[in-house]
Amino acid sequence: MKRAGGSTGIQQAAELLSKAVQSVGETVALNEAKQDLHRLLVEYERIDGILNEIAQEIAGLLCEIPIASQLRSVKGLGTIYIAAILASAGNLNQYAHGRQLLRKAGLNLAESMSGKRKGQIVLSKRGDSTLRKYMYLATLTLVGTNPVFKQFHENNVQVKHMSKQKSIFKLLGKLARILIGMVHSKESFTPEKTVIPYTQAA
Repeated sequence: MKRAGGSTGIQQAAELLSKAVQSVGETVALNEAKQDLHRLLVEYERIDGILNEIAQEIAGLLCEIPIASQLRSVKGLGTIYIAAILASAGNLNQYAHGRQLLRKAGLNLAESMSGKRKGQIVLSKRGDSTLRKYMYLATLTLVGTNPVFKQFHENNVQVKHMSKQKSIFKLLGKLARILIGMVHSKESFTPEKTVIPYTQAA
């Protein structure tokens, strides 16, 4: 790689090595550093084990909730997301439409009444912050792992020329509608029923 001034990557690497030989870096505490690293790894494994146990307990509890199996049919909607959404939103059967779930999360649109955004339409954020957080994170995950949501996102960005962030919030609303629709129809997620022509997507 040629760099500005005529220097190359190899030349810079050689200079770096020559400087390192003369470095005054710590050289007498290698054993202590190894012990610290070992303690950190042991602690990491301990915490990882605890998290796995909690995940298993959550999965067991979800098995007792009938609608949880429906939600699992959405590829990319993992155990933690499902548990967090149900814990914050309650029984999804109580919502007549996805808009009500969005309102519960504070993801509905409202007019800003103060500050620099006065008069602008913004997210209300007058709802359950935990539900809002996990609905948003779930949507990000679905865009990356679920072919249907990935297709919608690409269409929004490439065809409709939306910003990526605007597309995410658009798909967040779609996720809410899909979840409520699944619960009321008592059906699992079916991509064939969800995918519509690009001109109508999201």
